[in-house]
Amino acid sequence: MSLQDFEIILEKVEPQIKKMNTNFREAITARERLSVTLRFLATWDSYTSLQYLFRISKQSISTIIIEVCDAIIKALKDHVKLPETENQWMAVAKEFEEKWNFPHAIGAMDGKHVCLQTPLNSGTEFYNYKQYSSIVLLALVDADYNFMYVNVGCQERISDGGVFKNTSLYRNLENKSLNLPNPEILQTPYNVKVPYIILCDKAFALSEYTMKPFSGNPERGSIARIFNYRLSRARRVVENAFGILSSVFRVLRKPMLLEPEKATKIVLATVYLHNFLRKSRLSNIYAQANAFDSEQRGELVPGAWRQDQQQLTSFFPLDSVPRRSPNTATHIRLHLAEHFVNNVPLEWLNNH
Repeated sequence: MSLQDFEIILEKVEPQIKKMNTNFREAITARERLSVTLRFLATWDSYTSLQYLFRISKQSISTIIIEVCDAIIKALKDHVKLPETENQWMAVAKEFEEKWNFPHAIGAMDGKHVCLQTPLNSGTEFYNYKQYSSIVLLALVDADYNFMYVNVGCQERISDGGVFKNTSLYRNLENKSLNLPNPEILQTPYNVKVPYIILCDKAFALSEYTMKPFSGNPERGSIARIFNYRLSRARRVVENAFGILSSVFRVLRKPMLLEPEKATKIVLATVYLHNFLRKSRLSNIYAQANAFDSEQRGELVPGAWRQDQQQLTSFFPLDSVPRRSPNTATHIRLHLAEHFVNNVPLEWLNNH
């Protein structure tokens, strides 16, 4: 983070976190409060370590961090939001098609388990399929690695497949209240209208608005294999967004010794800071060009964030659950696969 960006954030959150001096002591300044919080998010230093570094008691630090994270979320609320009009959705889809050669994509979705200590008196309420406590970060990402929608804090007694169904995004999709563009015919000889879709992996169900890869390991050169590659290539943006997030904000890399409500605020604060810093004029300080995955003649060049993923003891992917797909969604997926082969082939795709 540049000093300029730090000052911008400080100006936004200071009215919410500033405390008044008293006759007995001087208050901890807003600058110090923001500094200790950003240090905690970036390093996951213990409160004891931060106590000696900033000369602030660990009891005060434990309160300051949550208060400042809450202030960051409120101050940067406009940095994470869904498109509101059909034209805005069309702009997102256009960027996906231009950058990743996938038509009618309005976002890439994925989720991560954020590990935490077992909350008091919760029993197995927050246990997941790997038998540890966690909350889930579910996110929708645009073609430029920015978060458009996040949902944090789903209890892990809900199955991974049910996480998405318990979000406002799912309800709005079901109610058709997001102002998505109407389905349109692609450049094919077939009279099939293709809806605008969210790109997902196998952890999610195939539906009229979520697209997932073909199951199994399709034969090399088959349309299913080509489709899976094109889908994986386009939804790599959400993998990179999560990768950069956990690489910079290392608080996400280890189990949090916090209650779910406090952990949720910390996770949300990192997401809002990610978008703010990605859109900053000095965004290269936050994430340099080599931080993201790139391609050379169709071969993946791993981004720098992948180099330290082996040290993760948190931020695990969602589990996949076999589901029966609707016939209409299956037909749309096959139609897209044929479209990739017949109309928009990639010259180096035969290598895959």
